[in-house]
Amino acid sequence: MLEQAESSTVDAQELPLAGIRVIEFSHMVMGPSCGMILADLGAEVIKVEPRGAGDKTRYLPGSGSGLFPAFNRNKQSVQLDIAEAADRDVALSLIDSADVLLENFRVGKMESMGYGYEELAQRNPRLIYCSLKGFLSGPYGQRTALDEVVQMLGGLAYMTGPPGQPLRAGASVNDIMGGMFGVIGVLSALRVRERTGEGQVINSALFENNAFLVGTHMAQAQISGEPLRPMPTRRATWAVYDIFRDKHDDQIFVAAVSDGQWHDLCDEFDLSQLAGDPELETNQGRVDQRDRIHRELQAALSRLDLAEIEEKCTRRGLPVAPVNTPADLTTDAHLVASGALASTGLPSGDQVDVPLLPLTFGGRRLGLRSDVPTPGEHNNRYRDGPADTSAADSDPGQTATTDPFATDTDVEESKTQSQ
Repeated sequence: MLEQAESSTVDAQELPLAGIRVIEFSHMVMGPSCGMILADLGAEVIKVEPRGAGDKTRYLPGSGSGLFPAFNRNKQSVQLDIAEAADRDVALSLIDSADVLLENFRVGKMESMGYGYEELAQRNPRLIYCSLKGFLSGPYGQRTALDEVVQMLGGLAYMTGPPGQPLRAGASVNDIMGGMFGVIGVLSALRVRERTGEGQVINSALFENNAFLVGTHMAQAQISGEPLRPMPTRRATWAVYDIFRDKHDDQIFVAAVSDGQWHDLCDEFDLSQLAGDPELETNQGRVDQRDRIHRELQAALSRLDLAEIEEKCTRRGLPVAPVNTPADLTTDAHLVASGALASTGLPSGDQVDVPLLPLTFGGRRLGLRSDVPTPGEHNNRYRDGPADTSAADSDPGQTATTDPFATDTDVEESKTQSQ
């Protein structure tokens, strides 16, 4: 594993949400990402998993294999069969002691098992109930939703792929950002509770999140009155704002988005024939001759390697970036030096480097306090009630039972993530 730079982190007792207890009934991405952010901010997040093997997300293959390690650090794991009487009593006891309940299961699932907000609020009026779904209330409210579904339905896939080839974004953007909006809602509800003494329901949803993401395109379509072009064929705003290749055929993004940057670009890469052309003095003039500019610039860049191009652009303050893969980020000089990565242990014994929240408080990171838990790692701490928070934390061996949260949605999401 990469030797990470030493970085200052906020002490646990100084974290913003220290003293806040969250009970998490969730799986996959949206709920766990919300819970992890709250945990990173200092909340005590108790992840409730089914008895037996625990959350099925732990065992997804392929592109789903990174989901559990990415979104479940700094949490406690307790295994309960919440449909069984004894475990239900434990679950309700935990909920009674909680500030926040977080869930991202199928519409009506929690209510059908007696864990809906109206019932729980009678027991704990201060409870903030964060429910993360595919859609907010409306005609689509009962539909099955995945990140990919709402990207198609919400225009993001249309804007991402080339014409006629809608393409899912390269990360679960709606799941993760939807979880972030859940956090924003929880933080706001905690502030309201300080004034009123009462909790409330917070809802966030994938589809509405997606609409928020494409809001600029929605506005553009109304302003221009013209059909939107997908990003690969969008109408250019600047002449130089694209991917080019170096002498080894490696890719690099270069841009010039002002008159000053245009002249710096021409000067740095010896493009005097372009710098002296009066037809290229304005941005619109350059956009009109974009193809010509690209040919001349590409010819100049083809004589250099990536490092040389990056150094020249950086020296003049020009936007530049080599085209990296996510795997490259584990050794990225900036992320390593700034302490942005944490090496977390997995139940398998493996270690993986994951990004911390992109925040600092007083120049200090919100660090890793505990690794991804094993299924039921903290059973002894919580099964006898929430008061004992210092007991030994090992009792994962349980007889497998039917997952009370299992739904058709879960199965379809698992299939999608493994493809």
